[in-house]
Amino acid sequence: MNVSQTAKLARLRFTPEEEAKIGEDLEGILAYMAQLNELDTDNVAPLVNVLDQVNALRADVQITRISKEEALQNAPDADDSYFRVPKVIE
Repeated sequence: MNVSQTAKLARLRFTPEEEAKIGEDLEGILAYMAQLNELDTDNVAPLVNVLDQVNALRADVQITRISKEEALQNAPDADDSYFRVPKVIE
């Protein structure tokens, strides 16, 4: 598949000069990928993550939250169980 066919499928328009430049760039990328395929990776373990961190997540800690009633007391306008806000969609 050439650049003009790919551009048509993606609904893109390029000048002939841009198509030529993109074609050269794609050929360079494909040549580099072919070069990578020549590497011997038989003794290389699969890479799951590029970082050495095992678990970068924080520990779960339970904290006390304010109650719904306390939150509604601070609201400028509230209904029984809800905050009232101005309508923003018509």
